[in-house]
Amino acid sequence: MKDNPLDNRRVLMFVEDLYEDLELWYPKLRLIEAGAHVTVAGPEARHTYKGKHGYPCTSDARIDDLNAAEYDALVLPGGFAPDKLRRLPKVLELTRQFHQSEKVVAHICHAGWIPISAGIMRGYRCTSTPAIKDDLINAGATWVNEPVVVDRHMITSRGPDDLPMFCQAILTALLQPVTARL
Repeated sequence: MKDNPLDNRRVLMFVEDLYEDLELWYPKLRLIEAGAHVTVAGPEARHTYKGKHGYPCTSDARIDDLNAAEYDALVLPGGFAPDKLRRLPKVLELTRQFHQSEKVVAHICHAGWIPISAGIMRGYRCTSTPAIKDDLINAGATWVNEPVVVDRHMITSRGPDDLPMFCQAILTALLQPVTARL
């Protein structure tokens, strides 16, 4: 049996209707494959949310019931779900807590809307879908058009085509102690 390098690592993901199907499922399954425990949380626990392409995802937990201290990383899928999720105070609070603790905060495509609304993008180099480039720049980030950008504990990517590199960057970061990412 193969070793699971991420045993004992806990990862949180958020879900809401119209999430980008691949951007949730690819990282979730890749992280599980590496041994991480992944919790997908939505506004309601055990509720089924539909992706942009119709693929369902049933949440494991309710966002309001979570504590960032129990997790090692936050992975945010894109789609149009982030626009809904960033309106929830608990989503912004959790995102800020991950950031302040210098834990991995990974976001892809439109998911940058959540860290923007949480007020944590100033001074970070990042990427995203070009559709939110101006939003990130206006939030104080330096935007670049690259498949994946790692700046300290922040990992960003453009979209589904970049998922292999995005997931590899998350796995690499989770294998390092927090102090090695600074």
